[in-house]
Amino acid sequence: MVSNSLMRIVAPCWRPSIEGENSGRGDVAGRVDGLLWYKDSGRHVNGEFSMAVIQANNVLEDHSRLDSGPLSSLDSGPQGTFVGIYDGHGGPEASRFVNSRLFDNLKTIHGAEFTSENQGMSEDVITKAFLATEEEFLSLVKKQWLSKPQIASAGSCCLVGIICSGLLYIANAGDSRVVLGRLEKAFSEVKAVQLSSEHNANFESVREELRMLHPDDPQIVVLKHKVWRVKGIIQVSRSIGDAYLKNAEFNREPLLPKFRLDEPFHKPILKAEPSVLVQRLHPEDQFLIFASDGLWENLSNQEAVDIVNNSPRNGIARKLVKAALQEAAKKREMRYSDLKKIERGVRRHFHDDITVVVLFLDYSLISRNSNRGPSLSIIAGGSVFANGST
Repeated sequence: MVSNSLMRIVAPCWRPSIEGENSGRGDVAGRVDGLLWYKDSGRHVNGEFSMAVIQANNVLEDHSRLDSGPLSSLDSGPQGTFVGIYDGHGGPEASRFVNSRLFDNLKTIHGAEFTSENQGMSEDVITKAFLATEEEFLSLVKKQWLSKPQIASAGSCCLVGIICSGLLYIANAGDSRVVLGRLEKAFSEVKAVQLSSEHNANFESVREELRMLHPDDPQIVVLKHKVWRVKGIIQVSRSIGDAYLKNAEFNREPLLPKFRLDEPFHKPILKAEPSVLVQRLHPEDQFLIFASDGLWENLSNQEAVDIVNNSPRNGIARKLVKAALQEAAKKREMRYSDLKKIERGVRRHFHDDITVVVLFLDYSLISRNSNRGPSLSIIAGGSVFANGST
């Protein structure tokens, strides 16, 4: 546990935590270059990976992790690969909390399900892990309400990917995105296939869902400054956190007026349940690009897939980040070299925090359900210490 005074000192700083057989040797924990952290290459039990994070906010609100090895609390349970992308808003507290708790909750719940029902990974296990993490965070908000009320306005989009027993599980709450690069043999091309469902009020389907769930509230979605927002405040309809939009007890002072709603509400406005996709992986499935919304604001699905497909694997996540920054600079009619000079905080006016994880898929490894490899855990985000605590 880290003291509050120390947290205040290190809050603006960040570095990754990594655990595994090779901890402490070479660049296993990645490298830092100004506001950029990256790990150019590494191995997971199903192939290779590359990771990168660029900070734009004054305090990094993007948190992420990659775990490869046991996916349950049981030693005899299945192994696989887990990726979590947690894009925070209203502060880093929710994304930091989810980064430290969701995977552990998944392993615990998976272990219990595996023991009692002899089941592997499932949509139900993943959903329960999301909801358990949500309940824990809302309990924390309640405990800190009087001393730190603004934590009630902190939330996080949550994108999770799991490879286990030849299956791919994608769970999403918010507007981060995962895109599959799939080889179309007939055309000898790698096509982009978006796997995640996004929950952003700018999509008509999301607005319709909100109106259906809140038929008595004509202001459930509001067009504000040419952007659709839930209650005129937030763009996403699903998240972990955002307690002020889920429990009316937080819709009052001492929360800042800009977050308080004029009308009382009697059921949660936002949901924490993820949309879940489960599909079997095939030899033509080449790689997966997981990224927070900051990347997809600047690159299309196919542009990102083309960059990965046409570039060396080593450093590819960092290359995607650079491509997104170059596009962000172009939109503002400035040079990329000048954008790189802008400090955190001010830089948020030009682009968001961006997290990218690229998983390359080795079907020969994926098809071996009993595949065992060295365990690896990389945790990237604000105020993360060498032992993984926050």
